[in-house]
Amino acid sequence: MHLLAHGGMLPRYQPAEGEQKVSPRKRGVKQGAVIFLLGFLLVPVLAVFTNFAPGRLSIMFEFFLILSALLCFVGGPLRMLIAAIFEEGAAASQFVAQSSYVPAMPPAPARVTALPPASAAPTSAWRPRPQTAEVAPPPSVTDHTTQLLNKSEPETE
Repeated sequence: MHLLAHGGMLPRYQPAEGEQKVSPRKRGVKQGAVIFLLGFLLVPVLAVFTNFAPGRLSIMFEFFLILSALLCFVGGPLRMLIAAIFEEGAAASQFVAQSSYVPAMPPAPARVTALPPASAAPTSAWRPRPQTAEVAPPPSVTDHTTQLLNKSEPETE
């Protein structure tokens, strides 16, 4: 119905003036996803450093390893959850009607109820369809092969 009412033009949604492009909810979910994925890089690197660090430096790397694992793998999904539940979503899209040029339709011709006049050229000049059933069918492939198998080879002694 919308297409008929607007001359075949689809609706185009545009943000209102001064409106943000990305909602706080979407930005928060993206931040949580980045933090979570950062854990897949940060935790193994800190684990390698912990393994090769000497003495007391190893204890410090263990602390940062545990801290980064908790922040990334617990904090990332928690940030996504909080953003999805509590932060403001995007504003409802406003429909902006697009102005379009619709050409004027020519007036419809009067409806003719009679048949068109008979044509001047007679239709008897057409040939009838050829009868293809009279054409001989091609020989069978199996007949030729069977004849070759039935041939006996000349005996040479």
